Amino acid sequence: MIQDIAPSVFHNEYEPVNPASGDTVFVFKQKLVLAAKDPDGTIVFPKAGEFEKELQYLFRIDDQPYFLCLPEPGEELLPGAGLLPDGGRYEYIPLMEVRRSTDPAGPDLASMFACMTAFHLFTWYDRNRLCGRCGQPLHHSDKERMLRCPDCGNMVFPTIAPAVIVGVIDGERLLMTKYAGRAYKGWALIAGFCEIGETVEDTVRREVLEEAGVHVKNLRYVASQPWGSDLNLLVGMFCEADGDVSIHMDQEELSRAVWVDRADVPEMKDNHSLTGHMIELFRTGRER
Repeated sequence: MIQDIAPSVFHNEYEPVNPASGDTVFVFKQKLVLAAKDPDGTIVFPKAGEFEKELQYLFRIDDQPYFLCLPEPGEELLPGAGLLPDGGRYEYIPLMEVRRSTDPAGPDLASMFACMTAFHLFTWYDRNRLCGRCGQPLHHSDKERMLRCPDCGNMVFPTIAPAVIVGVIDGERLLMTKYAGRAYKGWALIAGFCEIGETVEDTVRREVLEEAGVHVKNLRYVASQPWGSDLNLLVGMFCEADGDVSIHMDQEELSRAVWVDRADVPEMKDNHSLTGHMIELFRTGRER
């Protein structure tokens, strides 16, 4: 999965360090990231030495630090505008294009993971410029990744939204879905956010019942995954259908929800996601 960058090590502790000229910098606009494509298709992110604007430290992978260039409110950062690297080389590309790139024509897994995690932090910084309690500008702590209000003392930490990915099994069949109204048109599994007062297990039962009309039992944990492009921490669970397996699909959430025999489950070549990982576990008989 996207976070499986070993033997590299992700260091998310905050360090108030200054960038060196060769350090990687991420610039985002909505769900686009500033990058260049080399003639061989490799995706390249700009370096700190190409910027005139102040940069925000993010994290390290091994000894390589990563930084963020954050626009001011109302400021549009455009290539070649004096604040960003040369516009003839760089352009804004979709985050999904970075995620789907594979070696040798794209960044290695560590760079891909760094980009998605940087987007998570970009969103947090961008949405928390002012104190939600008193409205004063927030200031970054020198010791940890936290924003503090100097007026009322309010402390703001990065927001992480827990969500579940659910593989529902009925014997040799897997409940597979497709989303309604989303750009992604591939196969997926039942998924949803944890609500206030719920356990992860409660969320699994509720989401499967809401989206497919099926009761479940025998829940078991598979794996978790940070998913920065949607600010999530995903928790993967397998479970078994309990009782009536007739599907009553929520048409606002899903365009398809069907039982698929193990032999007919498609191979998930993009195995960066927890969803793809779980589908592959079932397809190859390793979900047990």
